[in-house]
Amino acid sequence: MPVWIQAGLWGLLAGGALVLGAAVAWWAHVPRKVVASIMAFGAGVLISALSFDLVDEAERTGGLLPTVIGFLAGAVVYLAANLVLAKHGARHRKRSGDEQPSETEQGGSGAAIAIGALLDGIPESVVLGLSLLGGGGVGVPVLAAIFISNLPEGLSSSAGMKGNGRGPGYVFGVWIGIAVASGTAGLLGCLLLDGASDGTIAVITAIAAGAILTMIADTMIPEAFERTHMYAGLLATLGFLTSFAISRAG
Repeated sequence: MPVWIQAGLWGLLAGGALVLGAAVAWWAHVPRKVVASIMAFGAGVLISALSFDLVDEAERTGGLLPTVIGFLAGAVVYLAANLVLAKHGARHRKRSGDEQPSETEQGGSGAAIAIGALLDGIPESVVLGLSLLGGGGVGVPVLAAIFISNLPEGLSSSAGMKGNGRGPGYVFGVWIGIAVASGTAGLLGCLLLDGASDGTIAVITAIAAGAILTMIADTMIPEAFERTHMYAGLLATLGFLTSFAISRAG
């Protein structure tokens, strides 16, 4: 099977965790504290993958300066896009309570939330596709981190969507669409960058990593801390150690 198809399938699998989380939120009542706890754990998992797989790999293959530039660029671009989306109602897109606005409260918020969720997922899928370019197979720690973090994202955000009157067509349409887009992003990331220089891949990996870290701080940690308070740090630490153990075991 061509590597770029593998990248697309792995991206689809990772994005599928969002749909799984949405299904749990739609058909079962999950206490907000439980959702927030899983969110804190997922944040720690992603931070570990960023530290020991993405940024470290980018620096080793492309050098420190390209990595720093790419990392900062990813953070700035994500922040700029997130600020625009926040003005249109997507500020609390990962919240599981009534913080998300309904369409009657803010017109266009549904589209903004959907685009915001897509903004959160694309960088993860791109780096997943890039992990296949070395010929050693998919990066298991990165895949595990994305899947584990996507599950509470889909759960929390879908609970908020449902609580604000959005129907199943919208909720599952958003997450299925993003799962497909995640697979497409992984496929394109692998296909378009096959044969690219180490420096180019390092910069793009760093850009995605910077965007992911900004997303964690802007959207995941606030939801986690709001309900778990002082336990958020411990739960994130456990997630960090779990991801670190997976990377070393691999």
